[in-house]
Amino acid sequence: MKKESIKKKYLTLLLCFLKIGAFTFGGGYAMIPLVQREMVEKHGWMKEEDILEIIAVAESTPGPIAVNMATFVGYKIGGFFGAFLATFGVVFPSFLVISILSFVIQAFQKNRYFRYAFEGIRAGVLALIFKALLSMAKNSPKNLFSYLVMAFAFLASAVLKMSIPLCLCICALAGMVYSALVFKYKNE
Repeated sequence: MKKESIKKKYLTLLLCFLKIGAFTFGGGYAMIPLVQREMVEKHGWMKEEDILEIIAVAESTPGPIAVNMATFVGYKIGGFFGAFLATFGVVFPSFLVISILSFVIQAFQKNRYFRYAFEGIRAGVLALIFKALLSMAKNSPKNLFSYLVMAFAFLASAVLKMSIPLCLCICALAGMVYSALVFKYKNE
């Protein structure tokens, strides 16, 4: 019985990430609301805080955020095999679509309906990314330090064109120093 429920959980995890992979246009950030809805709201496998932590780790590790996020979520839910299934699920639809499109893209590039469809998809992706931003903002700490780090990260990456990995490293270092100082101050 227990073995059967594990198989069902793995199958559900695979199907969730196949669906997320098939319907996520615009990359990993557009995937965040779908992962949150499936893992937190629909299945109750994770909490909102878990999703925020996984996003932070997925952004900080090499590779596409969508793949990293699927791998970390899958591992948290089902160990190594869960990570494998979630990663396969999120990658396979894109692989399939890209393989098919590579054969027919030339024929469709000049088709105005095809161009209009992709303009609509881009607008939808922007809305999904904005929803992810709001969800992350709602669940993030709200204190002066957090706002200063957020402002620094925005200015450094958007205005000063600092590399994203360097910006993330500086923010992580600032967070560690701040946490150590707060911990030390509270324990004195």
